[in-house]
Amino acid sequence: MFSSIGLFTKIVCPEFGRCRLPGCLYLHDEAAKSNATQSSAVSKAKGLGKETEDDFETPPTKRRRTDSNYERPATLPTVSSSSTGSTASTPNSHPETPHRSASTGAPDEHPPRSVKKGVSPPPLRKQSLAKGHSVAAAKTKAPKDAKPKESLNPRMLKKPPAIHAVRLKLLTLIHEQMVRLNKDVQASKDASRDALELSEQELIRQALKEEYDAALDNPMVYANILKLRIVALKKMTLADWKKERLKQIAKDFPEVAPPKPSTIPVTIATGLSSVEEIALLPKLVAVQEGLSKHGYIVTSPSEADIEQARKGVEASQGWEECDRCKSRFQVFPGRRESDGALTSGGKCTYHYGKPRRPVKEKADTGHKDTVYTCCNQTLGTPGCTTAESHVFKVSEAKRLALIMPFKGTIDQGPRPPDHAVCFDCEMGYTTQGLELIRLTATSWPDGEELLDVLVRPIGEVLDLNSRFSGVWPTDYGNSVPYSADAKVSQDEQGSGRRLPLVNSPDEARELLLAHLTTTTPLIGHAIENDLNSTRIIHPTIIDTVLLYPHPRGLPIRYGLKMLVRKYLNKDIQMGGAQGHDSKEDARAAGELVLLKVMETWKSMKAEGWSVKSGDFHPPLPGGPPPSVGSKIIVPGAMRLKRAAP
Repeated sequence: MFSSIGLFTKIVCPEFGRCRLPGCLYLHDEAAKSNATQSSAVSKAKGLGKETEDDFETPPTKRRRTDSNYERPATLPTVSSSSTGSTASTPNSHPETPHRSASTGAPDEHPPRSVKKGVSPPPLRKQSLAKGHSVAAAKTKAPKDAKPKESLNPRMLKKPPAIHAVRLKLLTLIHEQMVRLNKDVQASKDASRDALELSEQELIRQALKEEYDAALDNPMVYANILKLRIVALKKMTLADWKKERLKQIAKDFPEVAPPKPSTIPVTIATGLSSVEEIALLPKLVAVQEGLSKHGYIVTSPSEADIEQARKGVEASQGWEECDRCKSRFQVFPGRRESDGALTSGGKCTYHYGKPRRPVKEKADTGHKDTVYTCCNQTLGTPGCTTAESHVFKVSEAKRLALIMPFKGTIDQGPRPPDHAVCFDCEMGYTTQGLELIRLTATSWPDGEELLDVLVRPIGEVLDLNSRFSGVWPTDYGNSVPYSADAKVSQDEQGSGRRLPLVNSPDEARELLLAHLTTTTPLIGHAIENDLNSTRIIHPTIIDTVLLYPHPRGLPIRYGLKMLVRKYLNKDIQMGGAQGHDSKEDARAAGELVLLKVMETWKSMKAEGWSVKSGDFHPPLPGGPPPSVGSKIIVPGAMRLKRAAP
């Protein structure tokens, strides 16, 4: 700031021994130092002394180096972890160099103490912690209460459904009822009291949440919803409140919710013998009247109808509508002479899933488009699957009879059935439409296999429909010629199975008819498709579609997989893209019928029916009348006795 003219050379430096300035303007000789020391002692004696260097916990700052010959060490000083503020280790400490006077350049006899002190790092931030306390103790977290406290005031909404006074009134009423129920929980001596009890803040938050959700999701009926909720809370008992709390805990904390019990299939116990169960089947037989309009063929087409179908096929010149993409294409049975093609139109792009309308939630007010179950794409979008050719399906009875005539079961006289048959068929697409490619039959109610064969179709194969039929080209490659003694093991499935092969659908039909009479109950699901593919007309059918009807009636129906899951608590058809298993489907349909037999016998017992030694006895006179439409109107003993010879 200004040049020195010696005005301060006779004044003792206020810092004397602690001065760090290389060219200090004050006096630094020995006499001044001794005088300053004496003055300092006098001052301390009077209690007026200043703090010394030892009074400071932190080390002094670094002095600027004036030695030009100093070489920086290769490594920095290493700080000892034993105590805060300790000096550096010897190998990394700075080498001592003589202090030189800034004015003369000669070595200073009394250099500042900072020259001899090692360079210390800055003090640790946690130096203020008392000795004996670990760092882990300093990191101890505060009690966890992430949610801020809330007051009983409705939460803010951009468009509130009512004025603040109305919202506050409804919120207060809900909170009062919750507090009442919570007090009941506190007064109870149940072991679950601690888990179900709510704190003051939890009660407020729950009331706020219910009011906020109603205001946000249903603003048009906001007041009605909350009023109904208040009435429900007023009528709610302690047991009902505990159930509601358990549901809320399971929803908010799924990781601590009790695990769901394992899936246990329904046990069907009718309390009857096999013969008695078969004797009850006539009560479940479908009435033939009215079934023809839903695809069931109850009478064989006439020759005139078949001739008319022949003329129509000839006039169409093989043009059909694709059963998948609904486009028009031409079929060439026996292959087209020019190039050997079976169909025209190239590849088929389609959705293999059925269109379904998504289920609306209670809060949904908008329109939801129908989507395909295979890819969740809306109607009208391009297909998600590509096949090599287009395919078609024949549904008219006269045209089905043109390809293969229908045949009915043989009447063997009026006698009660001594057995029942469950059967299921798998179909594939050929140049003749949808044809039979596998036929399976099992006995009922034991489920023993009666028949399981692959079928060589009449037309050339276009698509085996393996995704649903479960029949693959390898099955035909691994098949063996049919023999009456050859059976496939019930557990043998998959690509390595070896099913017997019959040469035509007519041969497969004859094998099935060998187990049927006109009175033999034939059981299946959507059985009209299986009967039409085998060209069988049978008067005694039991269809699970009719036993478990859809509320909206035919042609809407439940699938077999859904019925088994709902009523038997079992899963079938879990092969995915590997397709269905006709043996599994046949047995599943039989179990559904057995469940219906159990329910039927339960209602019959309530009406007064009884069974003794295999004989059914009707209600006694004066008892409840038998059910309407019951086909068992005489004691079962009479029926069984006539069947004995």
